[in-house]
Amino acid sequence: MKAKKSFGQHFLTNEDIARDIAEGLATDLSTNRVLEVGPGKGMLTKYLIEFAHDLKVVELDRDMIPILHSTFATLEDRILEVDFLKLDLTTVFNNQSFMLIGNYPYNISSQIVFKMIDHRDLIPQMVGMFQKEVAKRIVATPTSKAYGVISVLAQAYYDGEYLFDVGNENFDPPPKVQSGVIRLTRKSVDHAMPNPKLFKSIVKTAFSQRRKMLRNTMKAFLKGSDILEDEFFKQRPERVSVEQFLWLTEVVYKHQQREL
Repeated sequence: MKAKKSFGQHFLTNEDIARDIAEGLATDLSTNRVLEVGPGKGMLTKYLIEFAHDLKVVELDRDMIPILHSTFATLEDRILEVDFLKLDLTTVFNNQSFMLIGNYPYNISSQIVFKMIDHRDLIPQMVGMFQKEVAKRIVATPTSKAYGVISVLAQAYYDGEYLFDVGNENFDPPPKVQSGVIRLTRKSVDHAMPNPKLFKSIVKTAFSQRRKMLRNTMKAFLKGSDILEDEFFKQRPERVSVEQFLWLTEVVYKHQQREL
């Protein structure tokens, strides 16, 4: 079975790496339910089954479905033939929590992370392989060039770890880029933000002009407020920590409530 460009497929061929990715999932969380995204031929799937996870897989490529059925009889009706981005995650395990894992298609990997964030109440942990540049971006810290929107949004709710690199020689066909595996574990205390949508909007607006100071990019959110003269707003977004963005959201929210 040849990989299809339309699905962003690059099949992992290294058994040791597949096992290492599967072993990246924690065993001390409150659930052993796992949803694998894009199993393809099942290189990672076999180890998830071996580790006795309560496993379901979601695969959009119809040509892969018969291969999965013939290779993994234990999956039975646990193969979901659907686009993950359109899947109602509350239905996968009857609104019960589950861990997310996969060698994610690189063309939708960021969207997968954003969907996970939106459903963080269901997903205590995620392990996955991404294009290395994207993986580094997700777990990046302030002052680094990789630090951006996805870094802040992911780390507001999850603790990120970069686990290991994966060279392109471990795939068929080899991608033009290097890959990296990361783990995101949900923070023990969720930030009680008054408005998560406002938080996302503030972060995206700040990084849309990352060379400008917050004093300029936050004008629309804090119209008429003297707080814009504070030293904090002289910073550019790449130097603002996740905690500071959360604080900024509270400031903006309170300001907007007073203006109503």
